[in-house]
Amino acid sequence: MSGAALLRAAIARLDAAGIDGAARDARLLLADAMGLAPGRLTVELNEPVSTHAEAAFQVAIAARLARRPVSHIVGRKVFWSGEFEVTEATLAPRPETETLVEQVLVQPFSSMLDLGTGTGCIAISLLAERPAARGVASDISAKALEVAMRNAARHGVSDRLRLVQADWFSGLSGRFDLIVSNPPYIAAAELPALAPEVRDHEPLNALSDGADGLTAYRALARGAPGHLMPGGRLLVEIGPTQGAAVVHLLSEAGFDALEVHRDLDGRDRVVAGLLA
Repeated sequence: MSGAALLRAAIARLDAAGIDGAARDARLLLADAMGLAPGRLTVELNEPVSTHAEAAFQVAIAARLARRPVSHIVGRKVFWSGEFEVTEATLAPRPETETLVEQVLVQPFSSMLDLGTGTGCIAISLLAERPAARGVASDISAKALEVAMRNAARHGVSDRLRLVQADWFSGLSGRFDLIVSNPPYIAAAELPALAPEVRDHEPLNALSDGADGLTAYRALARGAPGHLMPGGRLLVEIGPTQGAAVVHLLSEAGFDALEVHRDLDGRDRVVAGLLA
């Protein structure tokens, strides 16, 4: 069967199941099954697909119908200027998180701490952009750190990134001129409304604090001043309604020049501040 015929049938099945972006997802999954870069799929669509690739594609479509995220099915996700391994132990990198990377890069830094690193996509992207910088990235999950280690090696920053298993600042020492974090900020009350791809397949403790969504920011506000150099920067990703609350927490902790930055969809996404 040709790739075009397989693609048409798969899109119809995904559409019928109510999956948003059915055509996009089917194309990504078919390219992966055929061992192609997504951009090469169009020129190969009229060619017959091997039995092995067709079987792999059907397995992938079944997984997508079960609402597994595409990134978990193919095991990777593009973020910033690179591609990152993704597993069930990590959140898939989101396009909106690129706002955090973009805001960090507005100013220079030489030493960085990334708390709750997950795939390592933030720390690795930043170090790839700043070849003279070094960093520490922590996560409470040993499995997530294994993924981050492989991603760091893939992007050639392993010699400049130390990975540490830690619960926020516990066991961490030293001071940095930059601290970044994309913490769990979804409130417990918001979890039922999440898409099943997120709610049922991504690690719950990386999504939510099981409370009001602000627990991590309280920990960051308490701990960051003791791990930043004078004048050091703290940048954190936030949920779209949390800007005022997070600004208040950081202001009370001694940060000034606080700013809320919006993502490409116009939603509040990053709070940045300087240690006074």
